[in-house]
Amino acid sequence: MPEPRTVALVTLGCARNEVDSEELAGRLAADGWTLVEDAAEADVAVVNTCGFVDAAKKDSVDALLEANDLKAHARTQAVVAVGCMAERYGKDLAEALPEADGVLGFDDYADISDRLQTILSGGIHAPHTPRDRRKLLPISPAARQGAAVSLPGHAQPAEAPVDLADLPEGLAPASGPRPMLRRRLDDSPVASVKLASGCDRRCAFCAIPSFRGSFISRRPSDVLAETRWLAEQGVREVMLVSENNTSYGKDLGDIRLLETLLPELAAVDGIERIRVSYLQPAEMRPGLIDVLASTPKVAPYFDLSFQHSAPGVLRAMRRFGDTERFLELLDRIRAKAPQAGVRSNFIVGFPGETEQDLAELEGFLGAARLDAIGVFGYSDEEGTEAAGYERKLDEETIAQRLAQVSRLAEELTAQRAEERLGETVEVLVETIERNGDGDDHDEGRAEAVGRGVHQAPETDGQTRLVVPGGVGAGLAGLTPGRIVTAKVVATEGVDLIAEPLGCCDHEEAGG
Repeated sequence: MPEPRTVALVTLGCARNEVDSEELAGRLAADGWTLVEDAAEADVAVVNTCGFVDAAKKDSVDALLEANDLKAHARTQAVVAVGCMAERYGKDLAEALPEADGVLGFDDYADISDRLQTILSGGIHAPHTPRDRRKLLPISPAARQGAAVSLPGHAQPAEAPVDLADLPEGLAPASGPRPMLRRRLDDSPVASVKLASGCDRRCAFCAIPSFRGSFISRRPSDVLAETRWLAEQGVREVMLVSENNTSYGKDLGDIRLLETLLPELAAVDGIERIRVSYLQPAEMRPGLIDVLASTPKVAPYFDLSFQHSAPGVLRAMRRFGDTERFLELLDRIRAKAPQAGVRSNFIVGFPGETEQDLAELEGFLGAARLDAIGVFGYSDEEGTEAAGYERKLDEETIAQRLAQVSRLAEELTAQRAEERLGETVEVLVETIERNGDGDDHDEGRAEAVGRGVHQAPETDGQTRLVVPGGVGAGLAGLTPGRIVTAKVVATEGVDLIAEPLGCCDHEEAGG
């Protein structure tokens, strides 16, 4: 009997890429591949790349080179690039990076097993010529649902039905006209679900629509089915991801479909929290604010893509709004949910940004009371409108402004965390670190780390649970996935320190 083929998936970039990796894992597992965590133990290392900005692209190239080095001393025989950078650059990436044995685009995902087998056997699969994926879908959103286009995280069109009886344990059920296979790559109590793909907005600095395509929603029944399956796998928090969640449903004939879907997702047995990421401020509706702020198990969490607040810069970015409108939006949100979490990203040094524009942005940040702030210095992205703009700022000025606003953001988010002192927070426990030496006396000593409702995975800090005896005091009975009610007693930057309220068997620090 031949030795099983092994594959490792290395994922870079955003939560959308994580979903895509789990789809690839599901397809490979269904075709008999053995999934391993360590690339050194895999016949093929598949690197799911990010193609968003220069730093992310460099990380992707470094990961490919690191995997290639394994071929000299480990089991690894082939390294394959997939994901956004592979889709965006195709044959150009293959020519520039011969260390990659294959560069596969989104159209290859449905046949990922055959593609990897060909490469593993020494064959060559020609990488694609990059193209603008927006042109693959009809201009009218209403005409997009039936289009035969590969959409990672939506499954693939025109595939043969999957026999559920033949699927290995731990794979998502495949059903409907667009069968979806997914296998979890970790046991975290948190998982992302793709709500849609692509974007119809034309922000001057962003290249994502060109390689992710135009906006297209997943059907509510598919999102619900995947959420139910994740709950069966032990997931307690689901984060809905896409390039623009506020547009969900517009191609299905109902721009308010998200407001209907959220209560249904929250009602899924086993799910304790639904979180919505990436909301466009210009598309926020009163009804959506109401649902996010008041629906049980839906996190009152607002990931608002402001990008700047000076109106001149925003117009140059092809975006809407200004300082006054953004603050009014935040006031409406906090009138509905005073403890709501709000995060946003900002670009400094955009072409034409003046000192007055920068001062306006800093004033907005000071008034906005955001829980988490991401700050990025502008850089040209090929294929974007802004790359051709005049009035470019020099690199030194951009770096200085980036450092200046980043320092301010760090101070402001730490102050916002301090405002939560005394608040009661619902913490989803994600990790338990045992501090004892394993004997009976120390068995209950632990440090539990999780996130409050206002803290999204990876980006917004965390909450550490302690008892009055100190960090090492007992938190017996806690397990990952448990929701703990706690009181905030201290802060460390954006992180919170909180004492559980009656959930655990407390031990004094001395035993």
